[in-house]
Amino acid sequence: MADKIPNKNLGQKNNNASNTIRSALFIFIMICFGMLLISSLNQGDKQKTEVPISDVIRRANDPDGDIAKITVTGQNLEITLKGKDTPTEVSRKDGSGTLYDQGLKNHCLDLEGEELKECEEKYPVIEYKEDNNVWGIVLDVALTVLPIVALVVFFSWMMKQATSANNQSMAFGKSRAKLYGPDKKKVTFKDVAGNESAKQDLTEIVDFLKSPKKYEKLGAKIPRGVLLAGDPGTGKTLMARAVAGEANVPFFSISGSEFAEMFVGVGASRVRDLFSKAKKNAPSIIFIDEIDAVAHKRDARGGAGREDEQTLNQILVEMDGFDNDSGVIVMAATNRVDMLDKALLRPGRFDRHVNVTLPERKDRLEILKVHFKGKPVEADVDLESLAKKTAGSSGADLANIANEAAITAAREGHKAISNHDVTEAFERVAIGPERKSKVMNEKERKITAYHEAGHAIVGHVLPDSDPVHKVTIIPRGQTGGVTWFLPPEDRNYKNIYELKDVLARAMGGRMAEKLVFGTDAVTTGASSDLKNVAALAKSMIIEEGMGVGLRNIVFPGEETGYYTITTGKPYSEKTAELIDAEIKKLSDEAAKRAEEVLKANKTTLDKLAAELLAHETLEEAELAPILKSAKLPTNAKLH
Repeated sequence: MADKIPNKNLGQKNNNASNTIRSALFIFIMICFGMLLISSLNQGDKQKTEVPISDVIRRANDPDGDIAKITVTGQNLEITLKGKDTPTEVSRKDGSGTLYDQGLKNHCLDLEGEELKECEEKYPVIEYKEDNNVWGIVLDVALTVLPIVALVVFFSWMMKQATSANNQSMAFGKSRAKLYGPDKKKVTFKDVAGNESAKQDLTEIVDFLKSPKKYEKLGAKIPRGVLLAGDPGTGKTLMARAVAGEANVPFFSISGSEFAEMFVGVGASRVRDLFSKAKKNAPSIIFIDEIDAVAHKRDARGGAGREDEQTLNQILVEMDGFDNDSGVIVMAATNRVDMLDKALLRPGRFDRHVNVTLPERKDRLEILKVHFKGKPVEADVDLESLAKKTAGSSGADLANIANEAAITAAREGHKAISNHDVTEAFERVAIGPERKSKVMNEKERKITAYHEAGHAIVGHVLPDSDPVHKVTIIPRGQTGGVTWFLPPEDRNYKNIYELKDVLARAMGGRMAEKLVFGTDAVTTGASSDLKNVAALAKSMIIEEGMGVGLRNIVFPGEETGYYTITTGKPYSEKTAELIDAEIKKLSDEAAKRAEEVLKANKTTLDKLAAELLAHETLEEAELAPILKSAKLPTNAKLH
């Protein structure tokens, strides 16, 4: 099986070849540039005046001539004039032999002493040098040949580029899937913390791939496809790789968006190529991440000739056309199952639907242990407390917290990750970094202190609210202060009483400002609270059926494609008015409950605000003695 898996991707080979050509061409150009530079340095001779040999002989035979010295190198002559230090003229002998053969008279022959000295002063001194200018000859030849070679190489390269472009156009419809085979790092279920139920569902798939004959003997058919559904960051891709690792089979991974192109038919071609490769490497797994990019409902989008619909149709054909013994399983991941086409979800295509849920507390602890493994951590770091605080976080969120904790420790100069580093990392990821540069005046600090104290007291007093964990007036992210409420345990469901308490404590900040600074003195500090109240109240009415006049009635989501002419929404104008009235009723009720609680606990409100102004941040243990005196008013309406 392993010999069917290529060790290197074909695209990578093409890239390496292209890089080699570019490197060779660059080196060639640099050599040419260097030789041209050397040539320019040797241009001194071309700047000298070239004179005929007859003129040189005539002037040399004249005792009053201007030649002081003649240097002979082979057939070449360099003439130094009287009063000059370097040669300024050049010439060349007509044929072989000495200068005397060219007509130069030897005036100083057989002279000695003063006569020789006087003669040499009148006539040029002849100096002979050996012709050792091999490099000059090589350079002259190179400068003649190199331009021709450069042209040949350039046109050859252009031809290769044209061939490569043609190959790329031919490969345009090829699959871009990444192959993870035995030569890659293997991922198994041991590397995936939490999600035990999903692992159990996928264990059967692994057994199918390992022992297909066992099931075939009993008439069972191998599943055609497995759909992994869950929130972003829950580990769907990692789970799919773990299946391939456990079964020890090739794993083809591709994103749904990689099928899409502006040219019609390319996506379908890539689908065919991908499934063809998977069959050749069977048993194998094809993993399509974010499959909703190409597999959305066709009736909602329209257009039978659309590229994405052709791609979906090809996926449907390929999945339904498998042989029972092909040994290829398609795994796909999405966080929008409601957007997928029904034809894709039917048995025979995606037979198994596996929900990869957000991790529970014990799973979060295991995930945190995995991500903190290998990092230097102080002994007092409490990962259980962190797991408790991170309810609703995905595996990716927890990995980010672990990484931020290490970054914080390095920034602070710590040798190991401390509890403070972990807490700072959690708060940075959950809310945002502290904005220490933001300076608030005393009035703004006082407003913020009462605002956050209002949240804390209302949340502490109401019976179905979560406990207060921490309060701070230090700006974080887009907020001027933060009040944390942490549930004592993970809950899959919330009842109407708990949600109404969430609404009331969210209104606690605005009501505290109103109580202390007056009705007309409310600020924009509660804008995010009011948005959250409106969003939660709307969700309670149209999604959960928790209205008063609209109890037990929910409304179709906008993804169904049903819209009315009057409202442009999936419900009528009259229903929209009822929804608006119900949302207002919930918001007014929350504000009234918060106001009643704060009026009954004004002393505690003042005390908590004063402590926040003094210390800026109060932890759960510091809040307990302050909030101990806060009580639910006897005349308050609980719900």
